[in-house]
Amino acid sequence: MTDDWMPAPPAGYLPSGAALRAVRGGPATRATNRTGKREATVLAKIAVIYYSATGNTHKVAQAFEEGARQAGAETRLRRVPEPAPEAVIASMPAWKAHVDATAGVPVATHDDLTWADGYAFGSPTRYGAVAGPLKSFFDGTGPLWGQGLLANKAATAFTGAANPHGGQETTLLTIYNTMYHWGAVVVAPGYTDRSVYAAGGNPYGVSFTASPDGAVAAEILAAARYMGGRLARCAGALVQGLRGQA
Repeated sequence: MTDDWMPAPPAGYLPSGAALRAVRGGPATRATNRTGKREATVLAKIAVIYYSATGNTHKVAQAFEEGARQAGAETRLRRVPEPAPEAVIASMPAWKAHVDATAGVPVATHDDLTWADGYAFGSPTRYGAVAGPLKSFFDGTGPLWGQGLLANKAATAFTGAANPHGGQETTLLTIYNTMYHWGAVVVAPGYTDRSVYAAGGNPYGVSFTASPDGAVAAEILAAARYMGGRLARCAGALVQGLRGQA
């Protein structure tokens, strides 16, 4: 693959060939010990944590997890608790159907955050910002933040809205605001792969426009799988780099 499809970067911007291969899906990161021998492949641990009301964000979360696993990561797929009253959920068939269908998906806990080397957070947009249930999950992480347990983790985000200009980019940036306070390292897609363009060209994170029939376009799922793999590789490289400084 050549690079002529990518936007022209400023002089000196392009990463080294090895780094570019790593983020695009090249060989898994390996450690080199002091004898110069190659050690076992580094396995990043990736937590995909999301909120979804009717299932679109859930489908993208599954694609993220698939991409991370394909890259060699150990993964956890977790949903944040649904706070809406049962009567309200039952009044909307699509919402009720999704809640019932995903009852077996484990609920996210603080243990998932301390376990993981990298995070993919997903939320539908609510007035251009993160949905309340995921925001509540973030707000409860103060004790972990205070101990520095959320720092130096790779993180990315994904979102969707009912229309193309429904606040997807601002929702992603809202999620990243929390990551900045944690001291996490944001892993954005930029324009590092053709799948980013096919999914709409959002350099901030994977985003989609919800379909009335609940389907998520194949291009969006492909971009999510790509970003799951990119996150896993970046998290693995970050972990290896920090080990080298220990």
